[in-house]
Amino acid sequence: MSSQNTILLDSAISTFPDVRVMCVGDVIVDTYNNGSVTRISPESPIPVFNSGIEMMVPGGAANVARNVTALGGDCVMISAIGQDLVGQTLIAELSKNPKLILDVHRVAGRPTSHKIRYVAQGQHMLRVDNESSAPLDCEAEAAVLDRVLHHIHSCTVIILSDYAKGVLTDRVISEITQAARSLGKPVVVDPKSCNLSRYAGATVLTPNLKEASAAYGAPIESDEQVVAAGEELRAAAGIDNLLITRSEKGMTLVEGDGRPHTHIRNVAIEVFDVVGAGDTVVATLSLGLGSGLELADAAYLANTAGGIVVGKRGTATISPDELLERLAKINAGNRRIGAPLLLSARAAGNYAAARRAEGKQVGFTNGVFDIVHPGHISILEFSRAQCDCLIVGLNSDNSVRRLGKGPGRPINGEQDRATVLGAFGTVDAVVIFEEDTPIDLIREIRPDVLIKGADYSIETVVGSDIVLGYGGRVELARLIEGKSSTNIITRAMIGKAVTS
Repeated sequence: MSSQNTILLDSAISTFPDVRVMCVGDVIVDTYNNGSVTRISPESPIPVFNSGIEMMVPGGAANVARNVTALGGDCVMISAIGQDLVGQTLIAELSKNPKLILDVHRVAGRPTSHKIRYVAQGQHMLRVDNESSAPLDCEAEAAVLDRVLHHIHSCTVIILSDYAKGVLTDRVISEITQAARSLGKPVVVDPKSCNLSRYAGATVLTPNLKEASAAYGAPIESDEQVVAAGEELRAAAGIDNLLITRSEKGMTLVEGDGRPHTHIRNVAIEVFDVVGAGDTVVATLSLGLGSGLELADAAYLANTAGGIVVGKRGTATISPDELLERLAKINAGNRRIGAPLLLSARAAGNYAAARRAEGKQVGFTNGVFDIVHPGHISILEFSRAQCDCLIVGLNSDNSVRRLGKGPGRPINGEQDRATVLGAFGTVDAVVIFEEDTPIDLIREIRPDVLIKGADYSIETVVGSDIVLGYGGRVELARLIEGKSSTNIITRAMIGKAVTS
């Protein structure tokens, strides 16, 4: 996976203005009363809140729409709200956004969901909710679906933002999903229900860890538990893919097409407020898919966006420039300056132990790396994205000859191959090993993460039993089809024969 490919991700962000997203779901009005507390009530031991300036912000599905447009995309916002003053105020606020097409059905006697938060000195003191969670009646369902069918042909991606306030009934979810699939449009769902089968047919669901655990019926914590539960939930619910958000542990993507699962590490620098972070993730994920990114790359982009928005207070959004800047910082911070260290196996073991003592995760991958090509770059970038320090085991010249790669291999000697590995800034240390496999090297280094290409299974990766046995993890990097040193050398030899 080329998650750290800055050119690819930057290019995708530049096309966000060409993507139109449809967002259907429960809209909420979030009001923040920023007051103060200076004393305790003489009547009872409670703080006295001095009311201050109130700020009203569109929340729920409306915040998803705000995030889509803040990132440069167009959004069609469809929902059902009340015929009350709060609803009218919401419409007036959303109508100011030139990139937002608002098409809401107003229901008599139904309150627009309204949450008032009382905040003093940056701390939430109290929240007051006024809302109805009753499902829409048949007439309102039909009105919402009519609006969806009117706009769906002009949209690239469909978001179902479920806040369990009654707009996304079983009928609404099913008919939208069927319509989208018939048109080949991806459906991204931020679920609220524990019954994930309600969302059958969705392209990707984005539950948080608590929601996934509730749907699974048991706590899920470790990487292995998350993957196992995710695969079971995905298959049982009839969902194509599952992206489980895991707070400080990042995200785990479980894909249903046989591709390896992907753990995406948390990139938040500071966490002030997690309110609305899921909305940012869903909006960015959808724009990424709409721009043509693979799901894993779109998920990486969404994880990065979520890491930015939790550093802001309240229901916030981010801009394309903020996302581009954070990607650049991550990329720069994940690069080694200068050539990688060339170490012996014993020195590599000591080096890895020292990095772990600093609180860093050590990753390990291995290979021949003879004629470097995009496939090599992709696996090195993926490997570095899984850890803080990457050690590469490099087959010695004698080891390569025993592998039967072909006559004249390796083309480049071991010292040259070790030097080339340092050109990309992803490798911290290289160890040249003489054995047929790096099993002894893995025992010496004891990596936290063992990485290999997806042409292997976890069980067949050399050393996987060792790493999993002491609590480490094994990751499989997606391959770029047709890219191998052998293929390149073969084509070069054919070309030489033709021209000679």
